[in-house]
Amino acid sequence: MPLVAHNALPTFDRLRRDGITVLSTARAANQEIRELHVGLLNMMPDAALEATERQFYRLVGESNPIAQFYMHPFTLPALPRGAAAQAHIAQFYESFEDIRAGGLDALIITGANVSHANLADEAFWQPLIEVINWAWDNVTSTLCSCLATHAVMQFRHGQTRVKQPHKTWGVYEHRVTDARHPLVADINTRFDVPHSRWNDVSGAQFAAAGVKVLAESTEAGVHLAVSADGLRTVFFQGHPEYDTVSLLKEYKRDLLLAAAGKLPAFPPFPARYFDRQAQALLLEYQSRVQAGETLDFPEVLLLPQLDNTWHDTAEGVIGNWIGCVYQVTHRERGLPFMPGIDPANPLGLA
Repeated sequence: MPLVAHNALPTFDRLRRDGITVLSTARAANQEIRELHVGLLNMMPDAALEATERQFYRLVGESNPIAQFYMHPFTLPALPRGAAAQAHIAQFYESFEDIRAGGLDALIITGANVSHANLADEAFWQPLIEVINWAWDNVTSTLCSCLATHAVMQFRHGQTRVKQPHKTWGVYEHRVTDARHPLVADINTRFDVPHSRWNDVSGAQFAAAGVKVLAESTEAGVHLAVSADGLRTVFFQGHPEYDTVSLLKEYKRDLLLAAAGKLPAFPPFPARYFDRQAQALLLEYQSRVQAGETLDFPEVLLLPQLDNTWHDTAEGVIGNWIGCVYQVTHRERGLPFMPGIDPANPLGLA
């Protein structure tokens, strides 16, 4: 069901241009449909702040026809910000104090850039833990993305992520490991997810924490897992929210840094992302740059070669997550259930 533009966040206009239904508050008030309030703790660095905001808004807005979605973005003051990002946050984001006072039905926590081997040494660690603790007691479900997954696994379960010898970077095939769980109901049993990370929490670590793995890859490891109660915390290690061009932008960033001598070597190609024609274009570009030519990055030639093989499944998982949140909050508030839902067991878990 649609997002509700309850503030002037520019993301709403971008989503409208992309064909996503976004209601004004006046139109939303005329519809007899349940509201769900979803927080977005956006910890991404400045360059990715608004793109990440837009990606998660789109997934929620496309996800499920059962509610109107009021999104509540906020961030942590401990994260370093430039002037432009700080102005965007000051104008459009809410404070955690206001979030806590108003309450949420669900919460999404993004990844973040880090500068220490141990997450507990990051300046944002204690403020993040404060949000995690509050959400544990007050929010029906928290969805953790990438670094947020690693932070919760370390803080709440004592499972510290492990640095890998090579970056897990690209689009990887995954399989559902428990098709009975409502979070993976009616999605493809084999599907793709982008990953972009140096660190990993293994399947054995999730199992040791009593966290149930729902989808994993033989190459990239665990992507989707859920807390033992079936909903309170949902874990992503991959990035199903990524746009088609997200990995291209990461590759371009690293390639240009290498060309400027700021990285020791040109980056490898992200796995299963560039086809042969795209790789040939990029190898030619690298060769000519190394020969001293000044060239524009061939992004316009690469874009038609990119395929998105993950968004539909991502939309399905988020839709299932929103549906589970809706059912549990109905039970907690004593509201009537949809036909076929058992109020004593709204998730249908055995």
